[in-house]
Amino acid sequence: MKIEIDYNWHQGNVVIYTDTPESLEWKSLKRIIGDYIPEIIQNRVSMQFAWRNFLSIKGDVASFVQVHQVNLSISQKATELLKNAQTLSYNVAVKKGLASEQFVKMHLASAGFARNLTSNQLSNLRKLITLPAGATFSVPGAGKTTEALAYFYCNSNLKERLLVVAPKNAFGAWDEQLEICVPSETDKFIRLTGGESRIRNLLAENPRFMLITYQQFLKVKKLISQELTRSSVYMFLDESHRIKSGKLGVTAESILEVSYLPTKKLIMSGTPMPQSAKDLVPQFKFLYPEKAVTEDTAINLMQPIFVRTTKDQLGIPKLEHRLILLNMDEIQLKIYGVLKSELKRQLNSALSDDSKYALRHIGKSSMKILQFVSNPALLANDMNYAFDPRMGQLLLTCNGPKIEYACKRARILASEGKKVIIWSTFVENVELISERLQDLGADYIHGGVDTGDENIDDTREGKIKRFHNDPNAMVLVANPSAASEGISLHKVCQYAIYVDRSFNAAHYLQSEDRIHRLGLKQNQHPIVEIVECSGTIDQVVRRRLQDKVAKMSEALNDPSLIVDTIPYDFEGFGDESSDITPEDAKAVLNYFFSGDES
Repeated sequence: MKIEIDYNWHQGNVVIYTDTPESLEWKSLKRIIGDYIPEIIQNRVSMQFAWRNFLSIKGDVASFVQVHQVNLSISQKATELLKNAQTLSYNVAVKKGLASEQFVKMHLASAGFARNLTSNQLSNLRKLITLPAGATFSVPGAGKTTEALAYFYCNSNLKERLLVVAPKNAFGAWDEQLEICVPSETDKFIRLTGGESRIRNLLAENPRFMLITYQQFLKVKKLISQELTRSSVYMFLDESHRIKSGKLGVTAESILEVSYLPTKKLIMSGTPMPQSAKDLVPQFKFLYPEKAVTEDTAINLMQPIFVRTTKDQLGIPKLEHRLILLNMDEIQLKIYGVLKSELKRQLNSALSDDSKYALRHIGKSSMKILQFVSNPALLANDMNYAFDPRMGQLLLTCNGPKIEYACKRARILASEGKKVIIWSTFVENVELISERLQDLGADYIHGGVDTGDENIDDTREGKIKRFHNDPNAMVLVANPSAASEGISLHKVCQYAIYVDRSFNAAHYLQSEDRIHRLGLKQNQHPIVEIVECSGTIDQVVRRRLQDKVAKMSEALNDPSLIVDTIPYDFEGFGDESSDITPEDAKAVLNYFFSGDES
């Protein structure tokens, strides 16, 4: 029997051919591969499937070839890719020692890298530059972008290129840091935007530095695959935890399909496992596609290949978390009970159903009740509640105690000359609070606010600039999904109020980091106020977030990563649903069916 192994670069697949399709050996090989690989395109004489899947079973194929004395031939391209996979072998990488400081400094100097590295960055690079693929999980402000550029310049030659996949709001940071770190560099980052035709033309010019968003990457995956195939390209994922997202994981899958092609790879995130260890699985698969990984093994496998600079190492002052517990008024409390009973009835079928549909259903139900606790008026457009006379009475009365508290507290802080950012998951709340605090110069940011020139008032950047520079702009109201990344407020604001929170730990931690980051003075101690209504789903969310952050703290060896709150009282004061995890769903079901808020 003879088989040939080739690589289909248009599809990113391995192709295995035979000259004896009716042989028992060929049928046996197809059966063996079929046991491991879920999706195979096959006919009588060939079968093809993702190259990254082939890497995971190449040892089994080699054993089969040896046992059955198969006549094997491998194409030149497949041979090159196999050699590259061996270079990237995880087992080889973890045995690497640390590079010396002298080695790092010498290579950076010869490449024209002008920025002086901090001791933490230098320590991290000594580990990273020995790895063909690694991770930097340092906190915001620690200089992950600088570390990543240093990694590239330490390892690359003049013919090698860099592709960065990043959120759009991070593009500016890459432009800025390249100019600061290597002022002699004549090449600049080219933004791969504008659709397939324009990107094809841009790539034809062989840019050395390239930026693309995760959303755009998904649309031009074949173009990127061809580019990675034809030349030596380093590939970095900024905010790498994002590759777990997307409908049915399509964002992660599109990245993983090219994971075997880059020359070297780096992932970057301050919150690499916001929900659970499962978040690490696609990130690790990107780095070492040939190494099997599961949710149970992901943390241990990641340990030897990541670096992290903590807030304690940076000397950032401690953040104070205050828990503000409020009581709902009698009408809201009664309607909450009715709403809870109705959702309990709807969720009854989910008790024995662990499907993705059930998970989404629980997530939507959770957001529904979180909306009501945050602001009863958010259900005003829901036909199930719009004609309830008690709901009408409540809507005429107020927006609930949380909104009232946030507005009153903002006025107190403003009277003391202190700026504040107010966070809410719900867009309607963001706009409502901003409108009620117009006399304090309040402005808002949510997903409907475009990014753009900071000199244009209505852009995200323009609003942030005004909050920084205008002494009359005392309040900024924001949605964590739209403003938890890419902005720094700590120089003018050390107070944050959370009207509500979702189960998304990444959004929460990153939004905190807007006011708690490098650059704070030692006498500045940021304060975060978590506003909750007593005896509600708010307590379920709080405990789930604390649990997720505690697990991430343990995995990252970072004891400074903590979100525990302390009760605090002031005298005189009375579609995130897709972010829910199976553990979140269990906690929600426990709350509805047993009254357990833990």
